[in-house]
Amino acid sequence: MENILRSIYQERASDPNTLGILLIEEQNHYSNMTNSFDEILLVISKEPDLRLFMKHYSFEDKKLALYTVHETQLKEWLSLGTNKKVFDWILFGKILFDRNDYLQQLIQEIKDFPFQERKFRIGIEFAKLIQRYLEGKKLYEQQQYLDAYSHIVHSLHHLGRLALIEKGFHPEVTVWNQVKQIEPQVFKMYEELVSSEEPIHKRLELLFLASEFFIHSKIDLGATHIIEVLGEREKWSIQEIMEHPKLKDYSPNLVVFLEYLVDKNFIGIELVESKGKGIYHRYYKKI
Repeated sequence: MENILRSIYQERASDPNTLGILLIEEQNHYSNMTNSFDEILLVISKEPDLRLFMKHYSFEDKKLALYTVHETQLKEWLSLGTNKKVFDWILFGKILFDRNDYLQQLIQEIKDFPFQERKFRIGIEFAKLIQRYLEGKKLYEQQQYLDAYSHIVHSLHHLGRLALIEKGFHPEVTVWNQVKQIEPQVFKMYEELVSSEEPIHKRLELLFLASEFFIHSKIDLGATHIIEVLGEREKWSIQEIMEHPKLKDYSPNLVVFLEYLVDKNFIGIELVESKGKGIYHRYYKKI
């Protein structure tokens, strides 16, 4: 298998656009780190016009997947946490090629998890948490308990990930195993929701009360990033906020998140008269 792998990756290693190549092997039968393949080759490139390119190979009784990804796409996955297996691939993969220590530096950055990056990730998770929580609460009030249950489960996932990021950990695929060790109170909330024998509306009632407390305790932290960005100028239209490169990744939770922060007096509103009589433009600003 080693010779087969070499024949596949050597050509890419000679490409000046290739920054690094990793080999990821399945650790055990249950981990599924390699998406049911025996091995994965991850090629990180700076080739123009590339985003993600995949190939699948078979050799004897083995299956191999090749992923060639542009470094900007990879960093987007890492920054937003939208492809959790990539963290494992980079941290536990075997380095086959590393141009100018690109991979070594990337691995160190992931392990360090700089505070500025954490603030951004916390803001994203908190915005998702608020969106799910408020939608779930509205459905609960409409007695749509199963749909409310679905939303509150998702909100607890975001709360768990937020707690991990706050303490400097990258959330893994098995996030609740991490949360159990690092934030047991949040784990207990999740366990009670999914395991309790109480009627579903009773479970939800208790969870909304507990969630309200946790959300209130995290709001200063969760709002830090977006408030810092809003402090860059006096006032902002919603379009300007949505187009800001540091805030575009909050979408599609941005509007609900902003209005939640306005309601909680973390963000202010300035009304500017429009051409229509009695109609005002609504601007957001840091208080």
